[in-house]
Amino acid sequence: MSVEIVLSILSLPIAVILMFLVIWNIISFDELKTDYKNPIDLCNSLNPLVLPEYALQGFIALSYLYYMQYLGIVIMLPLTAYHAYRYLRRPRMSVLGVYDPTAVMNGDEMDRNKKEGFIKLALYLINFFAGLLWMILAVSS
Repeated sequence: MSVEIVLSILSLPIAVILMFLVIWNIISFDELKTDYKNPIDLCNSLNPLVLPEYALQGFIALSYLYYMQYLGIVIMLPLTAYHAYRYLRRPRMSVLGVYDPTAVMNGDEMDRNKKEGFIKLALYLINFFAGLLWMILAVSS
């Protein structure tokens, strides 16, 4: 079995995990907007998931870059750069993560985070189906 087949098989469950994390993020911000969740609980539930999401997404992006999967590079490399930028520009907090309880209640911040979640979900869905296609092509050849 070639390494390309193994990476394409590995990318599918990772893409599913990433989609689950983004859906969790979108639902959490919707609960915050409808007052089912307070900002501290939101940040306590989402901040521990930020670094695993970024690490998994970075792994997929680096594997696409290594094996020159051009569509994957176009999808994942800008998102990886955005994640790095966002993490480096995060507010000063005592915990790891990008969500600050004092800023997350701002209406513009809430809308931006939900919009970001939907964009990431679309990119991860495209990544999932592209990975499925690459796996089928790699196995059939």
